[in-house]
Amino acid sequence: MRRFLTSQAKGLVDHTTRRQHHKSPSFLSLLTPQSRPLAPLSSLSRLLSSTSEMAASSDSTSSLPVTLDSINPKVLKCEYAVRGEIVNIAQKLQEDLKSNKDAYPFDEIIYCNIGNPQSLGQLPIRFFREVLALCDHSSLLDESETHGLFSTDSIDRAWKILDQIPGRATGAYSHSQGIKGLRDTIAAGIEARDGFPADPNDIFLTDGASPAVHMMMQLLLSSEKDGILCPIPQYPLYSASIALHGGSLVPYYLDEATGWGLEISELKKQLEEARSKGITVRALVVINPGNPTGQVLAEENQCDIVNFCKQEGLVLLADEVYQENVYVPDKKFHSFKKIARSLGHGEKDISLVSFQSVSKGYYGECGKRGGYMEVTGFTSDVREQIYKMASVNLCSNISGQILASLVMSPPKPGDDSYDSYMVERDGILSSMAKRAKTLEEALNNLEGVTCNRAEGAMYLFPRMNLPQKAIEAAEAEKTAPDAFYCKRLLNATGVVVVPGSGFGQVPGTWHFRCTILSQEDKIPAIVNRLTEFHKSFMDEFRD
Repeated sequence: MRRFLTSQAKGLVDHTTRRQHHKSPSFLSLLTPQSRPLAPLSSLSRLLSSTSEMAASSDSTSSLPVTLDSINPKVLKCEYAVRGEIVNIAQKLQEDLKSNKDAYPFDEIIYCNIGNPQSLGQLPIRFFREVLALCDHSSLLDESETHGLFSTDSIDRAWKILDQIPGRATGAYSHSQGIKGLRDTIAAGIEARDGFPADPNDIFLTDGASPAVHMMMQLLLSSEKDGILCPIPQYPLYSASIALHGGSLVPYYLDEATGWGLEISELKKQLEEARSKGITVRALVVINPGNPTGQVLAEENQCDIVNFCKQEGLVLLADEVYQENVYVPDKKFHSFKKIARSLGHGEKDISLVSFQSVSKGYYGECGKRGGYMEVTGFTSDVREQIYKMASVNLCSNISGQILASLVMSPPKPGDDSYDSYMVERDGILSSMAKRAKTLEEALNNLEGVTCNRAEGAMYLFPRMNLPQKAIEAAEAEKTAPDAFYCKRLLNATGVVVVPGSGFGQVPGTWHFRCTILSQEDKIPAIVNRLTEFHKSFMDEFRD
């Protein structure tokens, strides 16, 4: 980032000198040169000043002991495209828009880069928030007015949860795996979902699914000779975590032509190739429903995957955070644990770690940072080491723990909140399905763009057949062609998407990831902006 800011500051100075007798362009057009509406000089001066100050600060602190050359090289290797360069540019634009609305051909930045539903207008589930409020401010439970403001089942649930927390204090540390009573509730929810027993002692409550993934990578990876089979395209958490913990990402490519299918033959090919290079492959990551690709695995395919892991001695890392997000009638979510148990594979047959989060589904409680991993098929001495790692972080936050238990045990028929809860849940999921279909159709109507069906999750991952002139223009700017496209899209429309190169893709193909989370009244504007931009882009670079 420091190098980026320094180079951009120099570019801004040079550009200002060249055009000192003219109006100055908007900040982003300096990054992607093109004809754009012009911003006032004062606007550019502020951006120039802040950027120059940061660059100057970098220069003035060069004698400090920590430099890019002295920090852990694994950190430099780590990348996370979902909040990368394009999002940084968008945030600067958003700031500039506050004082220079007339400088741009759009009046707002629309963030379609990350699965963050509530930031885009989705409301939280009322029952969940009522229980959280009562647990955090438990004195409300003693007030008579509370019964007129809160549902009876949220009051009952809050009492039950508080009774499970030592001292009834949500501000206190908990057991490092999470509050035992909440893990009991989650285990019961897993058992109800799968039809097979679940043990609360197998559950580790975490601050979202991401820390759980990091924990498993830390456990499994000791050097570059340890590898993780990871889907391409993949959610960049996995490549970043593998890089941070010094392992090797062993890619297996999903088949776009078959709806992002996961072929066992591809797994075998990549496993054998990695082993021939001296890499010990420790685990297989499967994201179902898929991120960024949106596919939902067929049950038969899941059976093949489980058997493959059992035969090859691989830990199965099952990312199942989108299990509630299935939008097509011919597909259904099945947990990998359910599949393994239905095949007769028990604790001694396969090592399986399942990840769940309160950030996705219909709840979208990203900022509450709640989640868990269910760890099965590990020996007691290894489980002690996992517990030790959890203990280093003391515990996950209590609000996230409570939410994780609520997600796995929502209101049931007969409860006071049940009817309103179902209206909220079904309304959110049906709206997501509608938005996914609208965006999918719009993308497939663009010249040279194909987009697979959105079966689940929160994203579309269209493929672009970019003109050769556009590819050459991107190469001239030393950027990936899909990143070039996404920057131009942002500059022209204010719409933020993530280049496919940040997720991995078959070499020579170009994609971008777009969320389906903007509210329905925003979707037509997104479609119109994208359609107009794409036509202009293709006309400009047509071969």
